[in-house]
This record gives sequence, C-alpha cells and structure tokens, in this order.
Amino acid sequence: MNYSLLVAYMLAILLLLMTPGPVVALVTATAARDGARQAFLTLLGTNAASLVLMALAILMLIGVVSVSPFFLTLLGLSGSLYIGWSAIGGLRRLGESRVVTPSRGGVVQGFLIGISNPKDILFFSAFFPQFVAVTHHFTLSMLTLSLVWMLFDLGVLSLYILTVRCLPRGRYSRRLECLSSLFLLGVALFGIAYNLGEMSAHYH
Repeated sequence: MNYSLLVAYMLAILLLLMTPGPVVALVTATAARDGARQAFLTLLGTNAASLVLMALAILMLIGVVSVSPFFLTLLGLSGSLYIGWSAIGGLRRLGESRVVTPSRGGVVQGFLIGISNPKDILFFSAFFPQFVAVTHHFTLSMLTLSLVWMLFDLGVLSLYILTVRCLPRGRYSRRLECLSSLFLLGVALFGIAYNLGEMSAHYH
C-alpha cells in the first residue's frame, strides 16, 4: 500500500467535497426545505452518480471505453444546462406559495445533478487516474479508491445535512434555498461559458 498516495487521495476528496458545488447546494437546500430524510435520499442519488462516473473512469483506464475530450466537453455543457434549468426552477418555486411547492430532492434528482456535476466529471476524468498506483494490484487499487470515496462522500455530505438541520427553521431555510439556487445558477452559467469556449477551440 502506497500510504502517501492514499493520503493525497483523501485530501483531494476532502477538498473536492468541502468546496461548494452543485451537489452541496442541492443537498443543503433539500435539508433546509424537506428535512433530513429527503436530504439523505438525495445524498444516495448523488453518491450513486459518483460511482457511475468512477466506473466510467475505470473502464477508460483498462481500455474498454475511449472518451474523446470533445465528448467530455459536450457532457460538461449538457450538465451545466441541466443544472441551470434546475436552478431556475428552484427560484421560480421560491416565488410561489409554499403550500404548492413540490419537493425537489430525492434519489433521482440527486443522481441527475451528480451525474452532470462538472466538478465530479473533471475529477474522475483527469485526477482519479493519478491514484491508480495506491497498491500494486489494479483491482485492489480500484476497490480501495472506491471505498474511500464512498465513505468520505457520505460522511462529508452527512455533516452538511446535520449542520443545516441544526439551523432555525423559517426564513433561514428559505434564504438557504435561495442562495443554493443562485449558486447553482452561477455554476451553470460559468460551466456553459467555459464549455462553449472549449468547443470553439476544438473547431479552430
């Protein structure tokens, strides 16, 4: 076991998870609005999406799947558009009556935001392969990296949920919802601009 590389991997995961992003915004907003149970269901969805992206990265490493940089850019653009659409929907619902506001969290919504998260797409396509040598056996390395990711992902996001649930209900939860939706919209606009720039560069 290459412990120095494993520690570096753990630190990379912590930085990725603790840095605000679409997944954190969705999970915290769901916790504030719909409660811890719905937020944990959302967390399961985002975690499943991460495992799918990780599986794709592993298939790329063993040569089963070949993904071009242009396809990754297209995937990032699609993800940004979906995140933007979700953020606008959240802001519109905030302007409606709280009685008719539907739940936005859940496993499916968590999975869709997670699978389209530009941060995770970049991490698993560019940074994840650098930690393959954590052991001398490829299969053991993949199992180790996957298990560590799952534990850190569930642990860090659970702390976010529990922290939000400790905040007073009422206007604070509504403010958090609004901030989360605005943050998602900002991430989406940045992602759209960045990926359109990348696509333009491919054609020149």
